[in-house]
Amino acid sequence: MNEQQLYHPVQIGNVKIAGNLFLAPLAGYTDIPFRSLCIEAGADFTFTEMVSAEGLSREGEKTLELMYRAPNEKQYAIQLFMSNTDSLKQALQQLMPFQPEIIDINCGCPVPKVTKTGAGSAMMKTPSLITDVVRTITDEVDIPVSVKFRTGWDAQSENFLTFAQAALDGGASALTLHARTRSQGYAPFADWTRLASLKQYCIEHDYQVPVFGSGDLFTAEDAKKMIQETGVDGVMFARGAIGNPFIFAQAKALLQGKEMVEITKKMRYEAILRHLDLMIDTFGEKTACTLMRKHTCSYLKGVPNTSPIKQAVVQAVKREHYIQALSPLVDL
Repeated sequence: MNEQQLYHPVQIGNVKIAGNLFLAPLAGYTDIPFRSLCIEAGADFTFTEMVSAEGLSREGEKTLELMYRAPNEKQYAIQLFMSNTDSLKQALQQLMPFQPEIIDINCGCPVPKVTKTGAGSAMMKTPSLITDVVRTITDEVDIPVSVKFRTGWDAQSENFLTFAQAALDGGASALTLHARTRSQGYAPFADWTRLASLKQYCIEHDYQVPVFGSGDLFTAEDAKKMIQETGVDGVMFARGAIGNPFIFAQAKALLQGKEMVEITKKMRYEAILRHLDLMIDTFGEKTACTLMRKHTCSYLKGVPNTSPIKQAVVQAVKREHYIQALSPLVDL
């Protein structure tokens, strides 16, 4: 596969997306400001944080707030999680006014608080459930459904091909595989051979659905390597995009055979302030300054001599405090 073919449009059901570099759903991170920033930085498609179907059915205001579209988000997906179909129809009634292009189902979250309810990666224990979930959605609304899942609950119960088939039986229009088991969590290393197996399975069984890869995508080179080695149709950046929205433009350049821009300290400075301003627009200055602390530390990860900056940011409660704290960055 040559460079010209590595970056390309993708089709999910009736939705055409201009490119194949996606921002994954990340609880606590992929809010409106971060999604908006990643789109500015070159992300082709974005996902909300995971939204509880049960919470939606109860019309919880905090749950509804997770589904708002960013101003520059021409296309996006709302990700739902659930442990059954009991409240799914009511949840869809609350979701429909937001008109997402895609509805994504979370079958990959490994967090005990989620899995102990039977949701997230615990759904992989009962493949028939994902068939019911996808079918319920596709019967109710005319929005394509994608499913994000892991290779299995643990090494002894890897069932990703069976689970993929169950999702396809329900009418799924796209599949995303995080190439780890639930028991692995985020421990090294993702097994990309599983991605190749899933893509090959879809080809052999004549399923015209895109397959996306996730897991250990921390550089543009990782994205290129994953596509070349596994044949997946696109990649979904998760932890690799935190503090690093530059990864989208870098990956696009690399996939197109162009020269990648080297990330400078000035670019980091500008990205942090842009992110902060988007946060302030959404949450107000005080909340934004608090939430932005963890992001700022991520932007500065691996940058030498930034410990004093990180320490100052932890105390910041106003935008001007951030400007003061970050000023040494452009002088480093």
